[in-house]
Amino acid sequence: MQLTAAELQKRHELEGAPDPFPSLGETTTVKPKRVVQVPADADSQTDFPTLATSTPAAAAPGKSAWGSDAGPRIKSTVKSTPVITDYFTFTQAELPAKDGKQTSVGEIMKQAMTKYRVRIEASTNQSRQTTFYMKGETQKDLDKAKRHLLATLSPVVALILNAPASTIAAIIGPKGATLKKVREATGVKVDIPPKDGITNGHTNGTNGTNTPLPGDEEEEVMVPITITGPRPLALEAQGMLNEIIASRTAHLTQKVRDIPAHILPFVLTCRSHFIEEAQGSYVNLALNQPEREITVSGDREGVVRVVETIKATIEGFKTSITNLKISLPKRQHRLLAGKAVDEILAQSKCLVEVASPEDLGDEVTVWGSAVDLPTGLGAVMAKANSQFIHEFPLPGPLAVSKQILTYMTRIDYETTLANAHPDAMIFTPSPATIAQASVLNIDIAGEKSAVDAVIKQISEFIGKLIGATREVSIDWLIHRVIQGKNAKKLKQFYEAHNVQVFFPPESGEQSQVLLVYDPLSPSASPSPVEKVKHLDYVVDELLKMAKEFADVKSQTISVEKRWHEAVVGQGGTTLNAIIGEDTTLSIKFGGEVGDGSDEDVILVRGASLDVDRAIRDISKVVEDAKNDAIVSSYSIEFDIDREYVGRVVGAQGSGVNKLRDALGVKVDFSDEADEKEKEAGKKKKAAVHQKSKVKITGRKENVEEAKKRILSQVERIADETSEVLKIPNQYHAQLIGQNGRYAIRLEENYSVKITFPRSSGENGESKTREQLKPDEVLIKGGKKGVASAKSELLDALEFEKENNKVLTFDVPTRSVSRILGKGGANILEIKDVTGAQIDVDKTNDGIGSSTQITVRGTKDAINAAKIAILAIADQVGEETTASLIIERKFHRNIIGAGGQGLKDLINRCGGPSDTKLQAGLVRFPRQDESSDEVRLRGEPKLVNKVKEELEKIVATLRDRVVLAVEIPASQHRNLIGRGGQNLNDLQNRTGVQVQFPGSRSYNQFGDPENASEMADADPANIVKVSGSRKACEAAVEELKTHVKPAAPEGVTAIVSVPLKYHHAISQQGYFFRTLRNFGVSVEQSGKPQKPAVPVAPPQNGSTTARIDDTENAPSIEIHWQVAENYLDAEEGDSEWTLKGSDAAGLERAQSLIQEAIAQAAAMSCVGFLTLPDRSAFPRIVGSKGSNVARLRNETGADITVGRDNNTIIIIGSESAVDAAKEAILNQISSSGRPPRH
Repeated sequence: MQLTAAELQKRHELEGAPDPFPSLGETTTVKPKRVVQVPADADSQTDFPTLATSTPAAAAPGKSAWGSDAGPRIKSTVKSTPVITDYFTFTQAELPAKDGKQTSVGEIMKQAMTKYRVRIEASTNQSRQTTFYMKGETQKDLDKAKRHLLATLSPVVALILNAPASTIAAIIGPKGATLKKVREATGVKVDIPPKDGITNGHTNGTNGTNTPLPGDEEEEVMVPITITGPRPLALEAQGMLNEIIASRTAHLTQKVRDIPAHILPFVLTCRSHFIEEAQGSYVNLALNQPEREITVSGDREGVVRVVETIKATIEGFKTSITNLKISLPKRQHRLLAGKAVDEILAQSKCLVEVASPEDLGDEVTVWGSAVDLPTGLGAVMAKANSQFIHEFPLPGPLAVSKQILTYMTRIDYETTLANAHPDAMIFTPSPATIAQASVLNIDIAGEKSAVDAVIKQISEFIGKLIGATREVSIDWLIHRVIQGKNAKKLKQFYEAHNVQVFFPPESGEQSQVLLVYDPLSPSASPSPVEKVKHLDYVVDELLKMAKEFADVKSQTISVEKRWHEAVVGQGGTTLNAIIGEDTTLSIKFGGEVGDGSDEDVILVRGASLDVDRAIRDISKVVEDAKNDAIVSSYSIEFDIDREYVGRVVGAQGSGVNKLRDALGVKVDFSDEADEKEKEAGKKKKAAVHQKSKVKITGRKENVEEAKKRILSQVERIADETSEVLKIPNQYHAQLIGQNGRYAIRLEENYSVKITFPRSSGENGESKTREQLKPDEVLIKGGKKGVASAKSELLDALEFEKENNKVLTFDVPTRSVSRILGKGGANILEIKDVTGAQIDVDKTNDGIGSSTQITVRGTKDAINAAKIAILAIADQVGEETTASLIIERKFHRNIIGAGGQGLKDLINRCGGPSDTKLQAGLVRFPRQDESSDEVRLRGEPKLVNKVKEELEKIVATLRDRVVLAVEIPASQHRNLIGRGGQNLNDLQNRTGVQVQFPGSRSYNQFGDPENASEMADADPANIVKVSGSRKACEAAVEELKTHVKPAAPEGVTAIVSVPLKYHHAISQQGYFFRTLRNFGVSVEQSGKPQKPAVPVAPPQNGSTTARIDDTENAPSIEIHWQVAENYLDAEEGDSEWTLKGSDAAGLERAQSLIQEAIAQAAAMSCVGFLTLPDRSAFPRIVGSKGSNVARLRNETGADITVGRDNNTIIIIGSESAVDAAKEAILNQISSSGRPPRH
């Protein structure tokens, strides 16, 4: 009989075993089905079928059962021994060598069978996979034999498993039991590094890894565990340890640190890829940009996969990314920072890096793959040249420039400019640039028009600052004293003298104090004399203050360098204590003093008394440090009850660590038995109060303080008690108070802990740490505090029982909305008046005839609230509901402005006039609803009337049409009339609404029915008429009768006028008014964007003139500057279209324009005449401008007297400008008196 392999497996109880000839692959160990077998009967045909040919053998002659050949009639019973089977498959075994000769598999099997009393058979297939079949009496023998085979035939490997530090205790187990179990089960070696081998609990890491650093609390500390042994057994041990780790931690946090700066932006673009690698596990990625690290937290498996992917990505970028360096002017670097970096990266897949502002170099680096670098370089150049950049130099000597820049920084003027000119970017010099540059510039970037506007504003601001700044040197150590004791006087400097005082930051140790005569104040005087006078006064006062507190001295003491650390203390604590909180001392050590040649000195500088005190303190600290071995050897021992040790030590030693950090002492606890009793060998019975010995070592005063604190804590613990109060659960919320306010007050007043039970889970157990029943409240604390808190809590309970009565009653559902009122106004009013708490059941959602209302409070409050609620409910009679469909486009018209239309409708139908009673009567769908259904609810008669009225209004609205009529825009004003009188008369007379182009409701009318007839009409001429068709048609006909025929077209001509001459020709519109006298109007194709009056250049190169009438007369200092006109004017021409009524007027207009162009071209110079103040301006201008007009006529120059400054602008030819200047100066000098100051 032939059997298949499957049948053979089944026959030999091996069903489910692996294929004896599996496919190629790694070593596989399958947990088999273990079967206890009874020894087979060798004579059984079932157990041992014949393998002969199909021809049956000749039958054996029969034998008598009673013959001599028969066996014994009664056979002995033999007890059968169970047999357990097991098997496993192995791939490519490595045979060990013995005495230089390789050992065979058979010898290894023989050793295992002899040693463990099992039977082993092996079969190897063509893929060199060997399957071992084992039989034995016990499973333990089979496991030992299997482990022996795997250990002998497998290569030895060393695996590293990173385990969280929090799981190490679980891996080791109590007294090493868990770790021992893993080792015995697998026979491998498991090494866990000791705590001392890990710095601060962390392994040493390398750049780009996720190794934690000391001080990281949010990141899991990883400990490397080494597993050494045969590969299958090592993998098995690794799996066992992973199960322990997974059972202890499901959440993991790891960091990828020190990512190269040029790699990080590329890594951030792969975020979605990292999330995909989590394979559905929850992970969260967080970036720490300054530290260049990525934090990955979430499910353990997902975090591990994502971290490995990030590392691989970083390595890939390191090999694929290269760089290209170019040089660009430093000012263009401004355009390659911030958002520009992200834009370039998104556009070209390249990263741009610029030198820091402190670095004076102009190098720019572009990072990217070799393929993307050309595109990246193009993107960088395009971005660098995308905006106009202007370098605005700060005027004056470098010292003055620094003063101006400091003032602008202190008042945050850069932000003021940015808010006023959002289209421009303003950049001030960095501190490094200020320290090295010989000229300070402010960089302004943006469109040229925006940059010009910023330049104008800065120029005006700096012009007011000239001569308004001053610096005074005051020792920085007394700055704080001056500011503290003279704060009111410093404030008065500004109020009385308009002078602001800016002290430098204390950390900079700078002595220069900046004074600024505030140019932005309304009371600021433009006179330089006034500025100097006020600044001089403030300088004198500050120097007087400084002299008053000038008791400053420096003293150097000799202290060996090795004791400097003791003076500084851990984290600077000792030094901070020496300096003090309210003093200003400068203490420098060794190389920081003088030229740094002497390391064994300490320099103390400050107020004399503070310096003397600090030197005494330093000397004492140094002396104590020298005697530290002696001072710190003091120790004290005392006993406390053993039951209090855990509380004193604290969770994870927090209590002892706090004492150590605060007092610098060492605290040890000992539970050893009495030495005498141990020596005597007596058995000590357990005492009621066992003692523990406490030993404190350190400085004497610190040790005594630590002992005092420990004993105080023990006393508090000994006094602790707890009590459970029976309080019904229904009163817990009131006793706790809103946000726990009442319970917290009790805890703070009596120093106790009050615990209320939380809602129980499905198993009925309380969710609090203490096992409390729903009606129990736990109070813990000192005996006195517990008693007081208990008394007050029970008093509060009695009060709540008296005042927290509950009444429930029903009201008709139709009255609920009236009871609540609009926005809950009615119910809130009832609560305020009665003092009761009212809850309206909302579970039925308006379904059902009645709604339940619950009222809580005192008996009187409940009755009053019930009466008030029922009174409102009784007012609501029988209600009915109705609905009708009204298109949404009509809703606004029906409701009216502020709901007035709907209110009037209800009043017309006899409804209530009170808005509270009207609420809910008519409900239109909300904006987010797609329905057109309008619902009505109220008294049947009123609902029917309102419905009929609505249907009439809707019918009228549905009949409304919109018609258009063409009326020239020039005639619209006449049709509307003064104050809209003509339009109102038309609308009232015809009952229509008329909308002219430009009105707010014009577009809301929609498209007219006759829009096709108006296809060729100018939209500005189309007037819409809305109303009933008949009324609209009548109104349109009436409007047409008022339209006047168009005037006949006149003659036209086009003249090209340069834009730069526009302001000179137009003369602020006077020229165009002159042309209209000839019947000519002008339309311009373009107008200049720049102002009509040129901006005065900085006065660095200006000349100074003085006017002296007589020897005794005071002189007047003026500034005169001449520049080329149209230097910064706009280029290009504007086309002027002239429209005239006749040819003669048009020719005259053309002639005047040409003459004006020629005259404007001759105005080649512009002069800026700046006077000390504006006192002479009235005489220069004259009555109604008569003097200025006379000067213009005499000199031929255009003269503009400034309204906001002291500058007169003169435009004309060079000779005309000079003549006008001389005429103005002559007029000033002939007045016979100097200008006012």
